[in-house]
Amino acid sequence: MEGRDELLSHLKHVRVLLDGLVSSRVADSFRTTRLDVSLLKKLKTILLKHQAILQQQIYYGRDGGYWPNLLEYNVFNEVRYLLNKIVNEAVEYETLTPTSHVFKSRSSLFKRLIHYKLQTSIERLEFLSSTTSSDDSSIQLPSLSISVKLLLDRLDSTELVHNFRRTKLDVSLLENLKITLQDLETTYHDAEEKQITNLIGGHWLHMLRNVVFEFGYFFDEINTQALQSREEAEYQTQTATSQVLKNLSSPFKRFNGVTNSKFQKLIERLEFVSSRAHDQFGCFYSISDWNETPTFSVFDDESSIYGRDGDIEKLKHLLLSTDGDSKIGIISIVGIEGIGKTTLAKLLYDDPEVSDKFELKVWAHVSEYVDETILDDLNTYRNDTSDVNNIYPKFLLVLDEVRDARSINWTLLINIFGVGETGSRIIITTQDERVAPSMQTFEPTMQTFLFVHYLRPLESEHCWSLLARHAFAACNDQPQFNLEDIGREIANKCFGSPFAAIALGDILRTKFSLEYWKFVLESDLWVLTGHDVYPFIQLSYHYLSTPLKQCFAYCSIFPKKSILAKNMVVQLWIAEGLVESSIDQEKVGEEYFDVLVSRSLINQRSIGGDEAHFQMHDLIHDLATEVSSPYCINMDEHNLHDKVQNLSYNRGICDSYNKFDKLYGLKGLHTFIALPSQEKLPLCLLSNKVVHDLLPTMKQLCVLSLSSYKSITEIPNSIGNLLYLRYLNLSRTKIERLPSETCKLYNLQFLLLAGCRRLIELPEDIGKLVNLIHLDVSDTALREMPVQIAKLENLQTLSDFVVGKYNYGLKLSELGKFSHLHGKLSISQIQNVNEPFEADQANMKMKERIDELSLEWDYGSTVPDSQVQSVQLVIEHLQPSTNLKSLTIKGYRGIRFPNWLGDSLFGSMVYLKISNCDDCLWLPPVGQLHNLKELIIEGMPLVESIGIEFYGNDGSSFQPFPSLETLHFEDMQEWEEWNLIGGTATQFPSLKTLSLSKCPKLRVGNIADKLSSLNELKLRECPLLVQSMPLSDRVFRQLMFPLNSLRQLTIDGFRSPMFFPTDGLPKTLKFLIISNCENLEFLPNEYLHNYTSLEELKISYSCNSMISFTLGALPVLRSLFIEGCINLKSILIAEDASEKSLSFLRSIKIWDCNQLDSFPPGGLATPNLAYIALWKCEKLHSLPEAMNSLTGLQEMEIDNLPNLQSLVIDDLPSSLQELTVGSVGGIMWNTEPTWEHLTCLSVLRINGNDTVNALMVPLLPSSLVTLCICGLGDTSFNGKWLQHLTSLQNLEIVNAPKLKLLPKEGLPSSLSVLSMTRCPLLEASLRRKQGKEWRKIAQIPAIIIDDEMIT
Repeated sequence: MEGRDELLSHLKHVRVLLDGLVSSRVADSFRTTRLDVSLLKKLKTILLKHQAILQQQIYYGRDGGYWPNLLEYNVFNEVRYLLNKIVNEAVEYETLTPTSHVFKSRSSLFKRLIHYKLQTSIERLEFLSSTTSSDDSSIQLPSLSISVKLLLDRLDSTELVHNFRRTKLDVSLLENLKITLQDLETTYHDAEEKQITNLIGGHWLHMLRNVVFEFGYFFDEINTQALQSREEAEYQTQTATSQVLKNLSSPFKRFNGVTNSKFQKLIERLEFVSSRAHDQFGCFYSISDWNETPTFSVFDDESSIYGRDGDIEKLKHLLLSTDGDSKIGIISIVGIEGIGKTTLAKLLYDDPEVSDKFELKVWAHVSEYVDETILDDLNTYRNDTSDVNNIYPKFLLVLDEVRDARSINWTLLINIFGVGETGSRIIITTQDERVAPSMQTFEPTMQTFLFVHYLRPLESEHCWSLLARHAFAACNDQPQFNLEDIGREIANKCFGSPFAAIALGDILRTKFSLEYWKFVLESDLWVLTGHDVYPFIQLSYHYLSTPLKQCFAYCSIFPKKSILAKNMVVQLWIAEGLVESSIDQEKVGEEYFDVLVSRSLINQRSIGGDEAHFQMHDLIHDLATEVSSPYCINMDEHNLHDKVQNLSYNRGICDSYNKFDKLYGLKGLHTFIALPSQEKLPLCLLSNKVVHDLLPTMKQLCVLSLSSYKSITEIPNSIGNLLYLRYLNLSRTKIERLPSETCKLYNLQFLLLAGCRRLIELPEDIGKLVNLIHLDVSDTALREMPVQIAKLENLQTLSDFVVGKYNYGLKLSELGKFSHLHGKLSISQIQNVNEPFEADQANMKMKERIDELSLEWDYGSTVPDSQVQSVQLVIEHLQPSTNLKSLTIKGYRGIRFPNWLGDSLFGSMVYLKISNCDDCLWLPPVGQLHNLKELIIEGMPLVESIGIEFYGNDGSSFQPFPSLETLHFEDMQEWEEWNLIGGTATQFPSLKTLSLSKCPKLRVGNIADKLSSLNELKLRECPLLVQSMPLSDRVFRQLMFPLNSLRQLTIDGFRSPMFFPTDGLPKTLKFLIISNCENLEFLPNEYLHNYTSLEELKISYSCNSMISFTLGALPVLRSLFIEGCINLKSILIAEDASEKSLSFLRSIKIWDCNQLDSFPPGGLATPNLAYIALWKCEKLHSLPEAMNSLTGLQEMEIDNLPNLQSLVIDDLPSSLQELTVGSVGGIMWNTEPTWEHLTCLSVLRINGNDTVNALMVPLLPSSLVTLCICGLGDTSFNGKWLQHLTSLQNLEIVNAPKLKLLPKEGLPSSLSVLSMTRCPLLEASLRRKQGKEWRKIAQIPAIIIDDEMIT
């Protein structure tokens, strides 16, 4: 007992110290005395570890071992003394002036002394704690119990029992296994609850978990064998004799004997390992059900904030006050994680009064570093009516989650300050109080005011209010009086953390009983309390149901800051067996996802009305990583080890085999995913050896995702050996077909082939994939589908259904078999339907979960008059559910649309596209679709007039298209009239974008009053959309633009002589694009200063009368692109151009202007120009003068300038990062040829043999990372050109038809990628990977020949 009393005494000392650390007085004293606050967190972490070790010693009655050393060092007393010293010193500081010499000298001395002593104490504590061994058993416990639970669920499935019988296995062994697993479940459930404080050996737990996983694989093998047996039997019974069937059954008899023996040995292993692990835990008994799913979901709602009235009032006053309007203000909101900094900033950001004051608001989530994308955001949202003398109007910029002072690019922000309107504000949310003051250190003369606002923990009463709101959210009528007292006690233990209050409220919501709430209050999870949010996140995790814990942990496979696509995450969960069995597993998985969102373990982020997306907070990701470790990792963030089972990696542009060679030997890998998986990513290259050699060795893979690799052109036959595969994603690869062996993947549930645009066929035996629930072949080249698709009746998602030809193909009626379809569905080749009743049997009306539907006929197919009625009946019978959100009709050959199209019952429809319906005379009454947001009408050659039939009603009070935002008409060759109906209703009250393209006969009058909200107008090849008017003895045409809210205007293909309106274009324009309007007179130069919002201008093969363009005339122009202006001779600078207006310009691109011969004398005078490109300007004899004065220039491209007298490399600015040089007249150097001054140049592209020889002679900049040599005409090139390039990683050689020798000196050892295109004399030897030339480059990880990676 004496030893136990001593341990209890030590534990008391630790808790007293922890209580002191969480007091605001200690934290304030650290700040007052200018000490490093991070030491507090470090000290607290190590003390919590000591507390856990002490509790373990007390719990198990073990010898304290190392604790006498604590007395020897007396380290606890030393820490207590130091904390008291800091508090007392802070009191003394309050009597001193911070700027006084006494304060500064005393502060400096005290900081050095105390910091040293405190750091020493922390190191002693860390050393002492390290003498007690610990392992990962606390992490393995929940993982083990979840695995056991999932395995028990499988044992209860009738399918498994049925398959045991089908394969003649011993069913009694299943019962033996079930008894053993139930013992395990009982034993380790309570042990899991003690995982935070019990530090016990994990070796046997790891072995136990592996055995449990082996059972999972074993059952997969049984199921696969049973399915194979059934499929082979069905195939053979059609023609087989009894002798054949007898021979067929003999292999299965051998399988039975071996498998029964293997199963028995697995059970014996499980019992042995379980008994060893059990010895370390003793017996535990679970007394309560902690794992109930919430009955209600509550999403984060910043409108309900408690205890922040004072903070809001103070910060709002700072934002709205005019006292500091002579300056730009920085407001820093400082607080620990989870205290509510971002929530408070969002509330201020969305406040109506704040919005009224600031014309421009931008929110930037800062992960690592503030970069120039903020400038792009500012210009994207810039107010249209801003004053010409300001780059930005009065703005509010929020920099959220700034890590530290080093994350701020003050140079960039000071540039913003310098050109922004005074009175603007920047809000910074951070844990580091030094972030905002660091600006004064960087630029002490800057006219700004700084204010640091510390966000304190909530008062206990406010914590209770927040907790109660979440706990009782679903049942306001629920009696609460018997729970309030205990609820307040629980709230007291939140220590002022809003995050903790929300997490606990979500947990308590699962059961409204006094016993349950007492159980939570008394739980030993409270040993980790204080200002750290992390314990409360652990608590949220702990109260999840068993499947949800595993799903949450699996999310650690995504890197921090990843966007989580809900549907993909759910599919991966299902494929990994983490979602409970159900008829509709995807729906169950979506409910899991929603619960994690409601528990704040996944965040639904939405700033400024943007579309919601999902992410994990970094702290929560840390927890997911912890509880999934060591089994689930991202290869780029963690080291590989032999325990890993779920692996992801960040896809690179060129992923060589070397990147994955460490994976050999990882036989237990379940998951192999290339991330990110979103669409619209650049296509990458992957070594064929990974696909053909490495992956086939991973026999236990359940998930394989290799999307967006253009180098994958075929899948090896060995894919059929991955028997456990449930998820296969080959989207956006270049495969043409799948091998027939794919049909051996009987467990496959998800097959994703979207965007495989070369895919022309699916395997004939695809019907063997009886477990397939998701097949995505959207955006492929499939023109037919195997008839066996109809056997996949479990499909829940089928992206495309191709109707077969004649009687032997896939019939439309087969769709009726798929009763569980949801998501998107495209039905194509509908012209192959023979009888209308087939459409009726498809039963589309009852498919209520289909969101997106496309009905497509082969464009160009002809329909005899006798079959028109049949075609119309087919589409009539294809009426979808009224829940439909998106509909596309393409190539329909009837003369009228179905009656259901445009019916107001389709109130959920937001998108409608009708294209190439050549025989329809009228449009359907789609104006009645009150939620329709986007409408596209294309290729309707017989429509002559659009009127009441389009709107659906001509009543004076009827409002057609109340929600329509985008309207697009294209290729309407006979359309003449657009009758905008009268009455009091505005025809398109919400319309933002209108596009009229290729409507040669269309005339439209003044439509300004009908399109009052229009922001974007596109007019292309609609020559009659002009107004003729006499002028002297000539007739000009005047384009009509009466719209006063227009921000973007595109005009294309108006070839007749015309000019803009006399009163000009709308002054709100930000973007103006003019294409193929050769005879259009550009805006008069004297009026350009009126366009104070125009930021981007593109003139392409237009305005032939323009002989010069004047920079600075458009006061805020950022981007200029002039192409094919045949008479353009010079670029000028306006005489009255202000320095400010020229500072806006960031990009100049001039192409194919063969008359251009000069730039303004003295240079461009555009200090912020970042990009310039000059191409095919045959008369241009010189580049702009004073190029070295363009200190912001980062990228430059020049090519096809034959009369350029000189390109002086020495004159290029040192800021240049990318340079492309092609065919130019001459290259010169002011002095000895050198690249030395271009120290920032990382990318160099050289095109043309003469250019290569001129530029490569002097030593290239050692900073080069990428070098592209194009058009090399020699048989070899000098290795000395490259040897000094120690940073070179990518070398590309293009179009070198004579090249047959690589440098004998070899290539730089830093090289990671070598790409060779159209180098025929080298290609053959390099592909053989033999010979002298190959040996020169064999060490390079990624070698690419003609876009194919050969390593």
